[in-house]
Amino acid sequence: MPTFDELLVDVGEFGPYQKRVCLLGCIPGILFAFSFVGIVFLGNTPDHWCRSPEAEEIQQQCGWTQEELRAFTIPQSSQGAYSQCERFDVDWNSTELNCSRPLPLSSTNSTERLPLTACDSGWQFEESRSTIVTEFDLVCEDAWKADLNQAFLNAGFLLGAVVIGYGADRFGRKLCFLISIFGLGISSVGLIFSPNYSLILFFRFVQGIFGKGAWMSSYVLVTEIVTSQHRRLVGIVCQLFFTFGVIILPGIAYLIPPWKMLQLAITIPSFLLLTYYWLMPESPRWLLTVNRTKEALRIAENMAKQNGTQLPEKYSTVELLETVPEKTYIPSPLDVFRTPQMRKFTLILMYAWFTSSVVYQGLVMRLGIIGGNLYLEFFISGIVELPSALIFYLTVDRVGRRIPFLLANIVGGLSCLITAFIPDDITWLKTIIAVIGRLGITLGFEIVYLVSTELYPTPLRNLGVSISSSLSDVGGIVAPFLLFRLANIWIELPMVLYGVMSLIYGGLVLLLPETKGIDLPETIEDVEALGRATKAVLDTNKRKAKDGII
Repeated sequence: MPTFDELLVDVGEFGPYQKRVCLLGCIPGILFAFSFVGIVFLGNTPDHWCRSPEAEEIQQQCGWTQEELRAFTIPQSSQGAYSQCERFDVDWNSTELNCSRPLPLSSTNSTERLPLTACDSGWQFEESRSTIVTEFDLVCEDAWKADLNQAFLNAGFLLGAVVIGYGADRFGRKLCFLISIFGLGISSVGLIFSPNYSLILFFRFVQGIFGKGAWMSSYVLVTEIVTSQHRRLVGIVCQLFFTFGVIILPGIAYLIPPWKMLQLAITIPSFLLLTYYWLMPESPRWLLTVNRTKEALRIAENMAKQNGTQLPEKYSTVELLETVPEKTYIPSPLDVFRTPQMRKFTLILMYAWFTSSVVYQGLVMRLGIIGGNLYLEFFISGIVELPSALIFYLTVDRVGRRIPFLLANIVGGLSCLITAFIPDDITWLKTIIAVIGRLGITLGFEIVYLVSTELYPTPLRNLGVSISSSLSDVGGIVAPFLLFRLANIWIELPMVLYGVMSLIYGGLVLLLPETKGIDLPETIEDVEALGRATKAVLDTNKRKAKDGII
Protein backbone atom coordinates (compact mmCIF):
# COMPACT_ATOMS: atom_id res chain seq x y z
CA MET A 1 0.00 0.00 0.00
CA PRO A 2 1.55 3.35 -1.03
CA THR A 3 2.50 5.90 1.60
CA PHE A 4 1.81 9.61 1.55
CA ASP A 5 5.48 10.35 0.79
CA GLU A 6 5.18 8.15 -2.30
CA LEU A 7 2.07 10.09 -3.30
CA LEU A 8 3.99 13.37 -2.94
CA VAL A 9 6.66 12.05 -5.31
CA ASP A 10 3.97 11.32 -7.90
CA VAL A 11 2.18 14.68 -7.64
CA GLY A 12 5.29 16.83 -7.04
CA GLU A 13 7.48 16.79 -3.93
CA PHE A 14 7.97 20.55 -3.69
CA GLY A 15 6.00 22.13 -6.48
CA PRO A 16 4.11 25.44 -6.69
CA TYR A 17 1.33 24.11 -4.46
CA GLN A 18 3.68 23.25 -1.58
CA LYS A 19 5.64 26.46 -2.01
CA ARG A 20 2.45 28.53 -1.76
CA VAL A 21 1.27 26.65 1.32
CA CYS A 22 4.71 26.89 2.95
CA LEU A 23 4.83 30.64 2.31
CA LEU A 24 1.41 31.08 3.91
CA GLY A 25 2.33 28.78 6.78
CA CYS A 26 5.54 30.63 7.57
CA ILE A 27 3.94 34.09 7.77
CA PRO A 28 2.55 33.47 11.31
CA GLY A 29 6.17 33.30 12.43
CA ILE A 30 6.30 37.08 12.01
CA LEU A 31 3.38 37.52 14.42
CA PHE A 32 4.97 35.08 16.85
CA ALA A 33 8.13 37.20 16.80
CA PHE A 34 6.04 40.31 17.58
CA SER A 35 4.58 38.58 20.65
CA PHE A 36 7.87 37.00 21.69
CA VAL A 37 10.12 40.09 21.70
CA GLY A 38 7.61 42.96 21.53
CA ILE A 39 7.93 43.61 25.26
CA VAL A 40 11.23 45.40 24.56
CA PHE A 41 9.18 48.28 23.11
CA LEU A 42 5.78 47.77 24.73
CA GLY A 43 7.25 47.54 28.23
CA ASN A 44 10.36 49.68 27.90
CA THR A 45 11.40 51.55 31.08
CA PRO A 46 12.63 55.08 30.22
CA ASP A 47 14.83 57.10 32.55
CA HIS A 48 12.64 58.50 35.34
CA TRP A 49 12.65 60.53 38.54
CA CYS A 50 10.21 61.56 41.27
CA ARG A 51 7.56 64.13 40.53
CA SER A 52 7.08 67.03 42.91
CA PRO A 53 3.83 68.87 42.05
CA GLU A 54 4.51 71.77 44.43
CA ALA A 55 7.93 72.34 42.90
CA GLU A 56 6.39 72.22 39.41
CA GLU A 57 4.10 75.09 40.38
CA ILE A 58 7.11 77.14 41.50
CA GLN A 59 8.87 76.16 38.24
CA GLN A 60 6.15 77.97 36.27
CA GLN A 61 6.54 81.08 38.42
CA CYS A 62 10.33 81.13 38.29
CA GLY A 63 10.78 79.93 34.70
CA TRP A 64 13.09 77.05 35.62
CA THR A 65 14.09 74.63 32.89
CA GLN A 66 13.31 70.96 33.28
CA GLU A 67 16.94 70.26 34.12
CA GLU A 68 16.95 72.98 36.81
CA LEU A 69 13.76 71.57 38.32
CA ARG A 70 15.32 68.12 38.50
CA ALA A 71 18.49 69.50 40.09
CA PHE A 72 16.40 71.25 42.78
CA THR A 73 14.23 68.22 43.60
CA ILE A 74 16.30 65.05 42.96
CA PRO A 75 19.52 63.95 44.72
CA GLN A 76 22.54 62.96 42.64
CA SER A 77 25.11 60.23 43.16
CA SER A 78 28.83 60.90 43.27
CA GLN A 79 28.92 60.01 39.53
CA GLY A 80 26.29 62.66 38.79
CA ALA A 81 23.40 60.25 38.12
CA TYR A 82 20.00 61.35 39.39
CA SER A 83 18.14 59.10 41.79
CA GLN A 84 15.16 57.33 40.23
CA CYS A 85 13.33 56.44 43.43
CA GLU A 86 13.99 59.26 45.90
CA ARG A 87 13.54 63.05 46.09
CA PHE A 88 14.39 65.80 48.55
CA ASP A 89 11.90 66.02 51.38
CA VAL A 90 11.25 69.75 51.12
CA ASP A 91 8.25 71.86 52.14
CA TRP A 92 7.82 73.86 48.94
CA ASN A 93 5.13 75.98 50.58
CA SER A 94 7.69 77.45 52.99
CA THR A 95 7.91 81.25 52.86
CA GLU A 96 11.71 80.96 53.14
CA LEU A 97 11.97 79.54 49.62
CA ASN A 98 11.96 81.69 46.51
CA CYS A 99 13.25 81.69 42.97
CA SER A 100 16.74 82.77 44.01
CA ARG A 101 16.85 80.35 46.94
CA PRO A 102 15.06 77.20 45.75
CA LEU A 103 16.33 74.93 48.56
CA PRO A 104 16.84 75.25 52.32
CA LEU A 105 20.58 74.65 52.13
CA SER A 106 21.91 72.79 55.16
CA SER A 107 25.37 74.10 54.40
CA THR A 108 26.82 76.50 51.89
CA ASN A 109 26.26 75.30 48.31
CA SER A 110 25.51 71.77 49.50
CA THR A 111 22.37 69.71 49.47
CA GLU A 112 23.96 66.48 50.70
CA ARG A 113 22.32 66.66 54.14
CA LEU A 114 18.79 67.37 52.97
CA PRO A 115 16.34 64.68 54.07
CA LEU A 116 15.08 62.30 51.38
CA THR A 117 11.73 60.66 50.84
CA ALA A 118 10.26 58.11 48.45
CA CYS A 119 8.31 59.07 45.34
CA ASP A 120 4.80 59.60 46.71
CA SER A 121 3.45 61.76 43.86
CA GLY A 122 4.34 59.62 40.86
CA TRP A 123 7.21 59.85 38.40
CA GLN A 124 8.36 62.01 35.54
CA PHE A 125 9.61 59.97 32.57
CA GLU A 126 12.31 61.29 30.28
CA GLU A 127 10.70 60.17 27.04
CA SER A 128 7.26 61.25 25.92
CA ARG A 129 6.61 57.81 24.38
CA SER A 130 4.13 55.85 26.50
CA THR A 131 4.77 52.24 27.49
CA ILE A 132 3.10 49.78 29.82
CA VAL A 133 5.67 50.77 32.45
CA THR A 134 4.95 54.50 32.21
CA GLU A 135 1.17 54.02 32.20
CA PHE A 136 1.11 51.90 35.37
CA ASP A 137 4.24 53.35 37.08
CA LEU A 138 6.03 49.98 37.20
CA VAL A 139 9.26 51.36 38.64
CA CYS A 140 11.17 51.38 41.93
CA GLU A 141 9.36 49.18 44.47
CA ASP A 142 6.92 48.05 41.74
CA ALA A 143 9.61 47.29 39.14
CA TRP A 144 9.26 43.54 39.78
CA LYS A 145 5.72 43.73 38.38
CA ALA A 146 7.16 44.67 34.99
CA ASP A 147 9.14 41.42 35.05
CA LEU A 148 5.85 39.51 35.26
CA ASN A 149 4.81 40.67 31.79
CA GLN A 150 7.19 38.41 29.85
CA ALA A 151 6.92 35.70 32.49
CA PHE A 152 3.14 35.45 32.02
CA LEU A 153 3.60 35.33 28.24
CA ASN A 154 5.99 32.38 28.55
CA ALA A 155 3.68 30.65 30.99
CA GLY A 156 1.05 30.91 28.25
CA PHE A 157 3.55 29.45 25.76
CA LEU A 158 4.02 26.47 28.07
CA LEU A 159 0.29 25.80 28.39
CA GLY A 160 -0.32 26.48 24.70
CA ALA A 161 2.28 23.93 23.65
CA VAL A 162 0.42 21.26 25.62
CA VAL A 163 -3.21 22.21 24.98
CA ILE A 164 -2.99 23.35 21.35
CA GLY A 165 -0.48 20.62 20.58
CA TYR A 166 -2.94 18.01 21.75
CA GLY A 167 -5.80 19.75 19.96
CA ALA A 168 -3.88 19.79 16.66
CA ASP A 169 -3.41 16.01 16.87
CA ARG A 170 -7.02 15.47 17.90
CA PHE A 171 -8.99 17.97 15.80
CA GLY A 172 -6.62 18.96 13.00
CA ARG A 173 -3.92 21.50 12.28
CA LYS A 174 -6.05 23.96 10.30
CA LEU A 175 -8.88 24.19 12.85
CA CYS A 176 -6.46 24.76 15.74
CA PHE A 177 -4.57 27.35 13.72
CA LEU A 178 -7.73 29.34 12.96
CA ILE A 179 -8.90 29.18 16.58
CA SER A 180 -5.43 30.20 17.78
CA ILE A 181 -5.02 33.11 15.38
CA PHE A 182 -8.46 34.43 16.33
CA GLY A 183 -7.67 34.02 20.03
CA LEU A 184 -4.35 35.83 19.51
CA GLY A 185 -6.13 38.78 17.91
CA ILE A 186 -8.83 39.01 20.58
CA SER A 187 -6.38 38.75 23.49
CA SER A 188 -4.17 41.43 21.88
CA VAL A 189 -7.14 43.79 21.60
CA GLY A 190 -8.02 43.01 25.22
CA LEU A 191 -4.48 44.00 26.15
CA ILE A 192 -4.98 47.44 24.63
CA PHE A 193 -8.18 48.19 26.54
CA SER A 194 -7.14 46.71 29.90
CA PRO A 195 -7.94 49.22 32.68
CA ASN A 196 -5.45 47.75 35.16
CA TYR A 197 -2.20 45.81 35.19
CA SER A 198 -3.77 42.58 36.44
CA LEU A 199 -5.81 42.36 33.24
CA ILE A 200 -2.67 43.16 31.23
CA LEU A 201 -1.02 40.07 32.73
CA PHE A 202 -4.11 37.95 32.09
CA PHE A 203 -4.23 38.89 28.41
CA ARG A 204 -0.47 38.38 28.05
CA PHE A 205 -0.97 34.84 29.37
CA VAL A 206 -3.79 34.23 26.88
CA GLN A 207 -1.62 35.76 24.15
CA GLY A 208 1.04 33.19 24.95
CA ILE A 209 -1.40 30.27 24.72
CA PHE A 210 -2.79 31.24 21.31
CA GLY A 211 0.46 32.68 19.93
CA LYS A 212 2.28 29.41 20.56
CA GLY A 213 -0.71 27.47 19.22
CA ALA A 214 -0.83 29.43 15.95
CA TRP A 215 2.93 29.08 15.41
CA MET A 216 3.02 25.35 16.20
CA SER A 217 -0.06 24.45 14.14
CA SER A 218 1.14 26.28 11.03
CA TYR A 219 4.71 24.96 11.39
CA VAL A 220 3.55 21.35 11.71
CA LEU A 221 1.20 21.73 8.75
CA VAL A 222 3.89 23.00 6.36
CA THR A 223 6.37 20.30 7.39
CA GLU A 224 3.75 17.60 6.83
CA ILE A 225 2.94 18.67 3.28
CA VAL A 226 6.48 18.08 1.97
CA THR A 227 8.72 15.03 1.86
CA SER A 228 11.36 14.40 4.51
CA GLN A 229 14.22 15.69 2.34
CA HIS A 230 12.59 19.14 2.16
CA ARG A 231 11.60 19.50 5.81
CA ARG A 232 14.94 20.95 6.90
CA LEU A 233 14.70 23.66 4.24
CA VAL A 234 11.10 24.43 5.20
CA GLY A 235 12.10 24.62 8.86
CA ILE A 236 14.88 27.09 8.07
CA VAL A 237 12.53 29.26 6.01
CA CYS A 238 10.04 29.34 8.89
CA GLN A 239 12.84 30.45 11.21
CA LEU A 240 13.78 33.18 8.73
CA PHE A 241 10.24 34.54 8.84
CA PHE A 242 10.54 34.73 12.64
CA THR A 243 13.80 36.63 12.23
CA PHE A 244 12.13 38.91 9.68
CA GLY A 245 9.55 39.76 12.34
CA VAL A 246 12.37 40.64 14.76
CA ILE A 247 13.97 42.87 12.10
CA ILE A 248 10.89 44.89 11.13
CA LEU A 249 9.53 45.33 14.66
CA PRO A 250 11.86 48.23 15.62
CA GLY A 251 10.84 50.08 12.45
CA ILE A 252 7.15 49.73 13.35
CA ALA A 253 7.87 50.79 16.95
CA TYR A 254 9.83 53.82 15.75
CA LEU A 255 6.99 54.97 13.50
CA ILE A 256 4.28 54.21 16.09
CA PRO A 257 5.76 55.02 19.54
CA PRO A 258 2.66 54.86 21.86
CA TRP A 259 2.40 51.32 23.16
CA LYS A 260 -1.35 50.93 22.59
CA MET A 261 -1.13 52.04 18.97
CA LEU A 262 1.91 49.81 18.48
CA GLN A 263 0.04 46.86 19.93
CA LEU A 264 -2.88 47.57 17.60
CA ALA A 265 -0.55 47.77 14.58
CA ILE A 266 0.99 44.36 15.26
CA THR A 267 -2.44 42.87 16.09
CA ILE A 268 -4.37 43.72 12.91
CA PRO A 269 -2.50 41.10 10.79
CA SER A 270 -3.87 38.38 13.10
CA PHE A 271 -7.39 39.01 11.85
CA LEU A 272 -6.20 39.12 8.23
CA LEU A 273 -4.85 35.58 8.61
CA LEU A 274 -8.38 34.32 9.24
CA THR A 275 -8.59 34.28 5.43
CA TYR A 276 -6.52 31.08 5.69
CA TYR A 277 -9.88 29.34 6.10
CA TRP A 278 -10.08 29.59 2.29
CA LEU A 279 -6.37 29.77 1.44
CA MET A 280 -4.85 26.91 3.47
CA PRO A 281 -5.69 23.21 3.25
CA GLU A 282 -5.86 20.82 6.15
CA SER A 283 -2.81 18.58 6.45
CA PRO A 284 -3.56 15.61 4.16
CA ARG A 285 -1.09 13.54 6.14
CA TRP A 286 -3.14 14.14 9.29
CA LEU A 287 -6.40 13.42 7.43
CA LEU A 288 -5.06 10.00 6.49
CA THR A 289 -4.13 9.16 10.06
CA VAL A 290 -7.75 9.75 11.13
CA ASN A 291 -9.15 7.77 8.15
CA ARG A 292 -10.54 10.82 6.30
CA THR A 293 -9.13 9.46 3.05
CA LYS A 294 -11.54 11.10 0.61
CA GLU A 295 -10.69 14.58 1.90
CA ALA A 296 -6.98 13.81 1.68
CA LEU A 297 -7.36 12.59 -1.92
CA ARG A 298 -9.25 15.74 -2.90
CA ILE A 299 -6.35 17.84 -1.58
CA ALA A 300 -3.89 15.56 -3.41
CA GLU A 301 -5.81 16.07 -6.67
CA ASN A 302 -5.68 19.84 -6.24
CA MET A 303 -1.99 19.58 -5.40
CA ALA A 304 -1.29 17.60 -8.57
CA LYS A 305 -3.28 20.06 -10.69
CA GLN A 306 -1.39 23.11 -9.41
CA ASN A 307 1.93 21.29 -9.73
CA GLY A 308 1.22 20.51 -13.38
CA THR A 309 0.85 16.77 -12.85
CA GLN A 310 -1.99 14.30 -12.43
CA LEU A 311 -2.94 12.11 -9.53
CA PRO A 312 -2.20 8.54 -10.70
CA GLU A 313 -5.23 6.32 -11.15
CA LYS A 314 -3.96 3.83 -8.61
CA TYR A 315 -4.72 6.25 -5.73
CA SER A 316 -8.41 6.60 -6.60
CA THR A 317 -9.16 3.12 -5.28
CA VAL A 318 -6.91 3.28 -2.24
CA GLU A 319 -8.87 3.27 1.00
CA LEU A 320 -6.03 4.29 3.27
CA LEU A 321 -2.65 5.56 2.23
CA GLU A 322 -1.07 5.43 5.65
CA THR A 323 -2.19 2.72 8.01
CA VAL A 324 -2.68 3.71 11.60
CA PRO A 325 -0.73 1.29 13.82
CA GLU A 326 -2.49 -0.36 16.68
CA LYS A 327 -1.67 1.35 19.96
CA THR A 328 -0.17 -1.55 21.81
CA TYR A 329 2.21 0.77 23.65
CA ILE A 330 1.13 3.93 25.48
CA PRO A 331 4.18 6.10 26.26
CA SER A 332 4.62 7.59 29.70
CA PRO A 333 6.59 10.76 30.57
CA LEU A 334 8.72 8.59 32.85
CA ASP A 335 9.92 6.57 29.85
CA VAL A 336 12.29 9.34 28.78
CA PHE A 337 14.11 8.92 32.12
CA ARG A 338 13.86 5.14 32.47
CA THR A 339 17.12 3.92 30.87
CA PRO A 340 20.64 5.35 31.40
CA GLN A 341 21.21 6.85 27.94
CA MET A 342 17.65 8.14 27.61
CA ARG A 343 17.94 9.75 31.02
CA LYS A 344 21.26 11.37 30.14
CA PHE A 345 20.03 12.69 26.80
CA THR A 346 16.81 14.04 28.31
CA LEU A 347 18.54 15.88 31.16
CA ILE A 348 21.11 17.42 28.81
CA LEU A 349 18.42 18.50 26.34
CA MET A 350 16.31 19.97 29.14
CA TYR A 351 19.26 22.09 30.24
CA ALA A 352 19.97 22.98 26.60
CA TRP A 353 16.43 24.24 25.97
CA PHE A 354 16.35 26.10 29.30
CA THR A 355 19.69 27.83 28.71
CA SER A 356 18.91 28.67 25.07
CA SER A 357 15.71 30.40 26.13
CA VAL A 358 17.18 32.25 29.12
CA VAL A 359 20.17 33.56 27.18
CA TYR A 360 18.31 34.37 23.95
CA GLN A 361 15.45 36.23 25.64
CA GLY A 362 17.85 37.83 28.09
CA LEU A 363 20.01 39.24 25.29
CA VAL A 364 16.92 40.58 23.50
CA MET A 365 15.45 42.25 26.61
CA ARG A 366 18.87 43.57 27.64
CA LEU A 367 18.75 45.97 24.69
CA GLY A 368 16.05 47.88 26.56
CA ILE A 369 18.23 48.63 29.61
CA ILE A 370 21.75 49.33 28.29
CA GLY A 371 20.98 52.73 26.78
CA GLY A 372 21.94 53.84 23.29
CA ASN A 373 19.62 53.84 20.28
CA LEU A 374 17.16 51.05 21.12
CA TYR A 375 15.63 50.93 17.62
CA LEU A 376 18.94 50.72 15.77
CA GLU A 377 20.52 48.22 18.14
CA PHE A 378 17.43 45.99 18.06
CA PHE A 379 17.43 46.11 14.24
CA ILE A 380 21.11 45.14 14.12
CA SER A 381 20.52 42.29 16.58
CA GLY A 382 17.79 40.94 14.28
CA ILE A 383 20.01 41.17 11.18
CA VAL A 384 22.65 39.18 13.06
CA GLU A 385 20.29 36.20 13.25
CA LEU A 386 20.13 35.82 9.46
CA PRO A 387 23.63 34.29 8.98
CA SER A 388 22.83 31.67 11.63
CA ALA A 389 20.28 30.06 9.30
CA LEU A 390 22.86 29.90 6.50
CA ILE A 391 25.53 28.45 8.80
CA PHE A 392 23.01 25.89 10.04
CA TYR A 393 22.06 24.89 6.50
CA LEU A 394 25.68 24.57 5.32
CA THR A 395 27.16 22.72 8.28
CA VAL A 396 24.80 20.24 9.96
CA ASP A 397 24.72 17.86 6.99
CA ARG A 398 28.38 18.33 6.07
CA VAL A 399 30.40 18.41 9.29
CA GLY A 400 27.72 17.01 11.58
CA ARG A 401 25.71 18.29 14.51
CA ARG A 402 28.14 18.19 17.42
CA ILE A 403 30.91 20.48 16.14
CA PRO A 404 28.71 23.46 15.18
CA PHE A 405 26.54 22.78 18.25
CA LEU A 406 29.60 22.89 20.50
CA LEU A 407 31.24 25.89 18.84
CA ALA A 408 28.02 27.91 18.75
CA ASN A 409 27.59 27.72 22.51
CA ILE A 410 31.28 28.12 23.36
CA VAL A 411 31.55 31.20 21.13
CA GLY A 412 28.27 32.56 22.51
CA GLY A 413 29.36 31.99 26.12
CA LEU A 414 32.81 33.50 25.70
CA SER A 415 31.34 36.51 23.89
CA CYS A 416 28.94 37.18 26.76
CA LEU A 417 31.79 37.02 29.30
CA ILE A 418 34.10 39.23 27.24
CA THR A 419 31.35 41.79 26.58
CA ALA A 420 30.70 42.14 30.32
CA PHE A 421 34.27 43.29 30.99
CA ILE A 422 34.86 45.57 27.99
CA PRO A 423 34.81 49.22 29.14
CA ASP A 424 31.73 51.17 28.09
CA ASP A 425 33.82 53.78 26.28
CA ILE A 426 35.01 51.15 23.75
CA THR A 427 31.53 50.95 22.28
CA TRP A 428 32.53 49.56 18.86
CA LEU A 429 34.35 46.56 20.34
CA LYS A 430 31.59 45.88 22.86
CA THR A 431 29.02 45.90 20.04
CA ILE A 432 31.04 43.58 17.76
CA ILE A 433 31.62 40.97 20.49
CA ALA A 434 27.96 41.15 21.56
CA VAL A 435 26.88 40.60 17.93
CA ILE A 436 29.09 37.51 17.67
CA GLY A 437 27.57 36.21 20.90
CA ARG A 438 24.03 36.73 19.65
CA LEU A 439 24.91 34.84 16.46
CA GLY A 440 26.30 31.89 18.44
CA ILE A 441 23.34 31.69 20.80
CA THR A 442 20.86 31.84 17.91
CA LEU A 443 22.68 29.09 16.00
CA GLY A 444 22.71 26.88 19.10
CA PHE A 445 18.97 27.46 19.55
CA GLU A 446 18.35 26.30 15.96
CA ILE A 447 20.49 23.17 16.26
CA VAL A 448 18.83 22.00 19.48
CA TYR A 449 15.54 21.79 17.55
CA LEU A 450 17.09 19.30 15.12
CA VAL A 451 19.11 17.27 17.63
CA SER A 452 16.13 16.82 19.95
CA THR A 453 14.13 15.06 17.22
CA GLU A 454 17.06 12.74 16.42
CA LEU A 455 17.80 11.46 19.91
CA TYR A 456 14.43 9.95 20.82
CA PRO A 457 12.94 6.71 19.47
CA THR A 458 9.85 6.86 17.30
CA PRO A 459 7.32 5.89 20.02
CA LEU A 460 8.71 8.59 22.34
CA ARG A 461 9.81 11.24 19.86
CA ASN A 462 6.90 13.66 20.23
CA LEU A 463 6.73 13.13 23.98
CA GLY A 464 10.49 13.50 24.46
CA VAL A 465 10.72 16.67 22.41
CA SER A 466 7.68 18.12 24.19
CA ILE A 467 9.13 17.42 27.65
CA SER A 468 12.62 18.72 26.90
CA SER A 469 11.47 21.76 24.91
CA SER A 470 8.99 22.75 27.63
CA LEU A 471 12.04 23.89 29.59
CA SER A 472 12.46 26.69 27.05
CA ASP A 473 9.16 28.14 28.28
CA VAL A 474 10.28 27.70 31.88
CA GLY A 475 13.45 29.55 30.92
CA GLY A 476 11.35 32.29 29.39
CA ILE A 477 9.43 32.66 32.66
CA VAL A 478 12.56 33.20 34.75
CA ALA A 479 14.54 35.15 32.10
CA PRO A 480 13.15 38.63 32.92
CA PHE A 481 13.68 38.14 36.66
CA LEU A 482 17.29 37.05 36.14
CA LEU A 483 17.97 39.95 33.80
CA PHE A 484 16.39 42.86 35.65
CA ARG A 485 17.15 41.81 39.23
CA LEU A 486 20.81 40.98 38.49
CA ALA A 487 21.18 44.17 36.42
CA ASN A 488 20.17 46.15 39.51
CA ILE A 489 23.28 44.80 41.22
CA TRP A 490 25.59 45.30 38.24
CA ILE A 491 24.30 45.93 34.72
CA GLU A 492 26.74 43.39 33.23
CA LEU A 493 26.10 40.66 35.81
CA PRO A 494 23.45 38.97 33.60
CA MET A 495 26.07 38.69 30.83
CA VAL A 496 28.41 36.88 33.21
CA LEU A 497 25.62 34.45 34.08
CA TYR A 498 24.75 33.92 30.39
CA GLY A 499 28.40 33.25 29.62
CA VAL A 500 28.80 30.63 32.35
CA MET A 501 25.51 28.91 31.44
CA SER A 502 26.46 28.77 27.75
CA LEU A 503 29.93 27.37 28.44
CA ILE A 504 28.43 24.60 30.58
CA TYR A 505 25.94 24.02 27.77
CA GLY A 506 28.79 23.64 25.26
CA GLY A 507 30.57 21.15 27.50
CA LEU A 508 27.45 19.02 27.86
CA VAL A 509 27.11 18.83 24.07
CA LEU A 510 30.21 16.62 24.08
CA LEU A 511 28.22 13.99 25.99
CA LEU A 512 25.68 13.71 23.17
CA PRO A 513 26.24 11.34 20.21
CA GLU A 514 26.79 12.54 16.66
CA THR A 515 23.55 11.90 14.74
CA LYS A 516 24.68 12.93 11.25
CA GLY A 517 24.03 10.20 8.71
CA ILE A 518 22.36 7.73 11.06
CA ASP A 519 18.84 6.38 10.86
CA LEU A 520 16.39 7.77 13.38
CA PRO A 521 16.19 5.40 16.36
CA GLU A 522 13.05 3.27 16.30
CA THR A 523 13.25 1.73 19.77
CA ILE A 524 14.66 2.54 23.21
CA GLU A 525 17.25 -0.17 22.56
CA ASP A 526 18.43 1.77 19.50
CA VAL A 527 18.95 4.86 21.67
CA GLU A 528 20.88 2.88 24.27
CA ALA A 529 23.08 1.40 21.55
CA LEU A 530 23.65 4.87 20.10
CA GLY A 531 24.79 6.16 23.46
CA ARG A 532 27.06 3.18 24.12
CA ALA A 533 28.65 3.53 20.69
CA THR A 534 29.52 7.14 21.40
CA LYS A 535 30.95 6.24 24.79
CA ALA A 536 33.06 3.49 23.20
CA VAL A 537 34.50 5.97 20.67
CA LEU A 538 35.39 8.43 23.45
CA ASP A 539 37.06 5.68 25.51
CA THR A 540 39.05 4.56 22.48
CA ASN A 541 40.24 8.10 21.81
CA LYS A 542 41.28 8.50 25.45
CA ARG A 543 43.33 5.29 25.29
CA LYS A 544 44.98 6.37 22.05
CA ALA A 545 45.81 9.76 23.52
CA LYS A 546 47.28 8.11 26.59
CA ASP A 547 49.42 5.83 24.45
CA GLY A 548 50.58 8.74 22.33
CA ILE A 549 48.84 7.49 19.19
CA ILE A 550 46.71 10.63 18.81
